[in-house]
Amino acid sequence: MNNIKRVLTIAGSDSGGGAGIQADLKTITVLGGFGMSVITALTAQNTIGVHAIHEVPTAFIAAQFDAVATDIGVDAAKTGMLASPAIMEIVAEKIRQYGIKRLVVDPVMVAKGGAALMAPGARNVLIKELLPLAMVATPNIPEAEILTDVIIASVSDMKAAAKIIYDLGVPNVIVKGGHLLGAAVDVLYDGRDFFEFPFQRIATKDTHGTGCTFSAAIATGLAKGMTVQAAVAEAEAYMAVAIRHALRLGAGHGPTNHLAYIYEQNNK
Repeated sequence: MNNIKRVLTIAGSDSGGGAGIQADLKTITVLGGFGMSVITALTAQNTIGVHAIHEVPTAFIAAQFDAVATDIGVDAAKTGMLASPAIMEIVAEKIRQYGIKRLVVDPVMVAKGGAALMAPGARNVLIKELLPLAMVATPNIPEAEILTDVIIASVSDMKAAAKIIYDLGVPNVIVKGGHLLGAAVDVLYDGRDFFEFPFQRIATKDTHGTGCTFSAAIATGLAKGMTVQAAVAEAEAYMAVAIRHALRLGAGHGPTNHLAYIYEQNNK
């Protein structure tokens, strides 16, 4: 355990525990990493929706980053909710300062309940400042459409969007297909080849925090020295179990079950 890998999540806090920092830390721990956090926003949130957002001042975001990186160190990191251009800029600055190469960017734009989690002007900063620092980007279909101006209605559209995001400076792009009608597949593009990861659709509305969980799982795999393709494969397997055993909590979109992966691994 002295060789445990250090994984930093840079994201918003979900008071309901299903997404954001809370989901990330659960995921990192279950997959064998040591989770650390830089909190960029506080949300008053539950399974029904986001009721209020309090952005953390950029100076305090920088202070959190410095405290963690100068003492504990970072083997891999992921970004989640970065609500404003100023927050994106300070996060990008700190990633460059500390030379973090294994970076997963989850371009969180809208919460499961529909609340906007990114200011309109932040898109351009995301494209210019943050995406070029990423080793992997993990947009879902609505996010990929915003980033590329491509209407996505098929797997071929997903691949076209992935190519555009790759050209923005991201060496590995995963377009998540959960919003796609028909085929259930995520598509990974590494600039040369496409890799498809089919998944089983599960009849549940309890999928709160899936994007956060997926990107945290990939970051943990990268921290452990996995290739991108292997890290994505592990994250896909983790997500399948977490959704299959999703928790029926609250009146809205319940959370996935982050601990179910341990139960299944122990019972094989």
